[in-house]
Parts: sequence; structure tokens; C-alpha cells
Amino acid sequence: MENTIGREYEIGLLKQYINSPKPEFIAVYGRRRVGKTYLIDQLFRKDFAFSLTGIIDGKKNVQMAALNDAFDYYNISPTKQPQNWMEAFTEIRIFLQQKIESEKKSIMFIDELPCLDYKSSSIIEALGYFWNNWASKQSNFKLIVCGSATSWMVKNIIDSKGGLHNRITHEIHLHPFCLGETREYLKSQNINWDDLSYLQAYMIFGGIPYYLGLLNNKYSLAQNIDNLFFNPEGEMRREFSRLFKTLFSSSEPYIEIIKILAKNSTGMTRDEIAKKLGKKDNGHLSERLEDLKNCDFLRFYNVKVNKISAKNGIYQLTDFFSAFYLKFINKNSVDSHYWGTHLMSSELKTWAGLTFEKVALMHINQIKRKLHIDYISCEYYSCRLSDAQIDLVIERADNIINICEIKYSIDKYLITKPEYEKVLHRIETFSRETKSQKFSIQPIFITTKGLAENMYSQSISFDVTLEDLFEVIT
Repeated sequence: MENTIGREYEIGLLKQYINSPKPEFIAVYGRRRVGKTYLIDQLFRKDFAFSLTGIIDGKKNVQMAALNDAFDYYNISPTKQPQNWMEAFTEIRIFLQQKIESEKKSIMFIDELPCLDYKSSSIIEALGYFWNNWASKQSNFKLIVCGSATSWMVKNIIDSKGGLHNRITHEIHLHPFCLGETREYLKSQNINWDDLSYLQAYMIFGGIPYYLGLLNNKYSLAQNIDNLFFNPEGEMRREFSRLFKTLFSSSEPYIEIIKILAKNSTGMTRDEIAKKLGKKDNGHLSERLEDLKNCDFLRFYNVKVNKISAKNGIYQLTDFFSAFYLKFINKNSVDSHYWGTHLMSSELKTWAGLTFEKVALMHINQIKRKLHIDYISCEYYSCRLSDAQIDLVIERADNIINICEIKYSIDKYLITKPEYEKVLHRIETFSRETKSQKFSIQPIFITTKGLAENMYSQSISFDVTLEDLFEVIT
């Protein structure tokens, strides 16, 4: 595991589960390209007693061909050629029984399990029977199932209502890298840039290892972006549609939601999304929003309008790649050097400012660490005032509220008199409209390079910088 960046927590859990004295059924899920297969392969490949990988978009004959290939690889000679998954798992059981009798532990890995669920496949029923009737009784047997179709994994495996109900012993949701892990990964690839370039790479690709691995250390970030996105043959140019097709059997309703949220960087309530869709706020919308949240495309957080209410919660698009793609790629399909020639444009500056706000919101723990409130209970929410919106409010159990101003700048950020007066106005309005007089309200600034010193910066309680956000907290 010398080449693995981050994932210390997940690695520790997986090793603990595999070394336990009882049978384990472990589900690992997370969005496409996040590194699930790589992590499991790096840890346990040499210990696999049997492994099988589903093929994206493969029909029955293709998936059965993959099964036969796995049989050949592990020298399994079936008593008869399996025609369905019940027969397939019977042959696997016969083979593994011999392995279990002769070895201390036996690991079976099924990768891209959702792909094996072709029409009328009955793989869930067959897997349930395999686990309930035999595997769950083998103390040294460990089953790991993995899938990028996160919503499928949650519905059919983790929250199964059928034969696999409550059968999962452990689940691991593998999330994208944080900002600091992104920098570590790029440095490990001999990409030595300044911190603003690392930040911008995160704001474009998110913390997706596969995407980050496409960056070429011979070029600047701007050259890489043009090569990957704006070049007609760029590797990332068609990733958006592929991504959603692999995650959802019917991807269009999900893409529609993503497109709506991409146009509102601060996020929207469920009612607002339903109105934009022109549809009722029904169970289907709630289900799709939950699916997108499970796939790390959205985050849901509270908004305060006199009181915190789940009904007033905000859904915000947090998949940086999708947001970048929808804003820039489709409408700039002609200029193959768009990014390099527009670096100083107002459009890119506005994008950087709004996206940096999302980066900060995704790194609450780093902000708490800088504020020395790691172990103080806090509530985080957005607040919609009568004449403004505050994207991040930290309400602390020690009777302090931090009103956060998030600013992107290539230099130290200078607070002007009009801006300082605006901050004071927001504090006054917030206190009046939320009735928070019992709290002490303190403004903080979250910036890239820190604050330029002047009479107004001295009145700011804390200044959280980009370097603070780079801290990796496990």
C-alpha cells in the first residue's frame, strides 16, 4: 500500500473486518472512478480465493462469459455449465469449500455487482441464498461486494428488503479525496504546482483519483484542462454522459436535476427544484435526490429562516466535475484552447469565487480545526435573510455564532470600508431576523491567501486560509 494516498481510515476498517474471527459480508460503494477497486485490489488481491467483475452495459451472455473467464482463471471445472446465478453460486460454493478447508481465510470479491443484475438475472436472490445457506456459516469466509451504481447498492444490498435483509455485516462508503489528499496525490505523480493550481484542479475534477491521474506533469494546469476538456478528442469530453449512464439505469431524470442545481451555486430547496422541474414534489423526486446524495453529487444541509427545519433544507451540487462540465464544455465546443485564453476573464474569476465557496463548505472540519472548536458541538447551516444570503453559519454550543465570508483571491484579500459595513449589516440583520441575541456573533473570513492588514482586518475574529483547508483530517 506504499502508493496509496489517503484512505487510512478505510484501510484500517477493511483489515479489521478481514482479520475478524467470523464470516463477513462487506459492501463497498461510491461513485464511479473514486478508487474502490484499486483500494481492494491493493489490499487483498493476493488473498482472493475467487473474484468476479461485472461488465458495464453487458447483457446476460456477456456477464456469463465474464463468469466463465473467472472460472478459467481460478481453475474451476464446473460439474455443469451454469445457465443462471443459482447454478453459478453452487459451483462457486463447491470450489470455495475446498479452499476454506485448507486455508486460514478465504476472500471472495465481486466487483461491479450491479452490472451482473441484467434483466431477470435473479442474482440478488441467488446471492442471498449463497450467503444465508452456506457462506454465513463459514467463520473464515469473507465476501466483499463493490459497485459504482451507488443507489443500486444501497437499495438492493445495504437496505435490502429480501433475502439479504440485515445480512451486510459492514458497509464502507468511499468518498472522493479531500483538498489535502488531492494535493498529496498530485505531488505523488510528480506534479509540482503552486497551491492555487492544486485548488483549481480540485475545483474542476473534485477529489476523483482517476480524473486526477489523467493530468500530465509536463504541462501546466491550464494546458491540461484544454487537452482533456476542450480538445475535441479530449479524454474528459464525453465523461459526463458515461458517468450517469453507469450509475443509473434511467439517467435523464437525474441529469435534469443536476442541470437545474448547476445553475444555482448556493443550492435549492426540494420545493424549488420541483417547481423548476415543473413536477410535483413527490416520492420520485425525493428518491432521486437521495440517490444523488448517496453518489456524492449533492449535499443536503439546513437553511435557517427563523428556525432550522428539514423542510427548508438546501440541496447543493457538490460534484465539481459535473458543475464544471455543465458550465463550460457544451457551450465552448469550438475553441480548443478556451481555458488558456480566458484565464483572466471575468467569467473564470466569477466561477472561481463561487466554486471556492463550495470547497470551503466541503471542508468544515478543517475550518473547525483552525477555529479551535474541534470538540465543540456545532450546527452548520445557510441563512436566507430578507436582503442577503449567508452561505455558512456556524452556531456553536459555547454560545458563539460565526458568520463566514468566503473569498477567492490570487493575492491577500483586502477588506474595504463598504464591504466591512456590509458585514456589519449582515450581522445586525441576522441577529434581528433569527432572534439570536443570546449568542455572541463573530465574523470570520475564509480566503485563499489570507487578509491584507488594515483597520478592518483587525476587527475580524479569525482568518481561515487555503493552507488551513489543505489539512488532512482522518
